[in-house]
Amino acid sequence: MADSEKTGALSAAPTVRAAFPATAAGAGAVPSRTIAVLEAIKHAILAGNLRPGQPLVETDLAGLLGVSKTPVREALKTLAGAGLVTMSPYKGAVVRSVSAEQARHIYDLRLLLEPEAVRRSVAAGHDWPVARLALDRAASAADRAERSLANRDFHRELYAGCGNPMLGTILDDLRDQTALVSAEAWRQGDSWRDEADEHRAILDAAQAGDATTASDLLREHIRSFMTRNFPEPEREMENP
Repeated sequence: MADSEKTGALSAAPTVRAAFPATAAGAGAVPSRTIAVLEAIKHAILAGNLRPGQPLVETDLAGLLGVSKTPVREALKTLAGAGLVTMSPYKGAVVRSVSAEQARHIYDLRLLLEPEAVRRSVAAGHDWPVARLALDRAASAADRAERSLANRDFHRELYAGCGNPMLGTILDDLRDQTALVSAEAWRQGDSWRDEADEHRAILDAAQAGDATTASDLLREHIRSFMTRNFPEPEREMENP
C-alpha cells in the first residue's frame, strides 16, 4: 500500500471512531460487533471521510475500531453486496467509485420503479409519520452521512406500503448505491437543499392522498437530480 493511500485511510480515523461507540468496541457478540463496524464504515463512506477508490485495509480498520479482523471482513462483504465497496482478490477492498454512467443507470432504474411503488403506497392508504420523522432528521443532520441515511429512510418509507415485497426488495437494494451517488454529488454543491423542498412537496401530496401527484413529483425529483448532477453527455452529430 502506498504511503499516500495509508495517509488517506488513516485520515478518516477520528470520524470512524466517532461513529463507532467506544463502549461497543471490542465487546459483545460477534454479530453485534460486525453490525457496529459495518455502520461505522458506512458512515465514514457516506460522510466522505473514506473516499471513492480508497483502499479499506482490514488490519488498519480493525485497529481503529478496536476489534479483530473478522467483523471487519464480514462488514466489508456486506457493504460489497450493498454496492458501497468493491472487493478484488488482487487489490482487496476499496470504496466503490461510481461513474457518471453508472449513476445514470442506478437512477434510471429508480425512475422506472419508484414512482409506481409510491403511487401504490398512497393509493393503499399508507401512513406517513415515519416519513415525516425522516425529513426532520435530514433537516437537522450534523453531516452528509446522517443526511444521506435520513433521506434513504424517507424514500424507503414512501414505497414501503406498495404491497409488492419483490418491488420493495429491488428498491431496497438500490438504496445504498443511491446514497453513495448522492453523497458524491453533495460534495460538489448544495443540491440537497433543493431536494429537501422536493421531498416535502412529495410527502404533502402523499399525506393528502393524491397518489398521482405524489408519483409525478417523485418522478420529477429523481429526473431533476440526474439533470443537475449527471447530465447525459452531448452526442456528436453524424455527418450527412
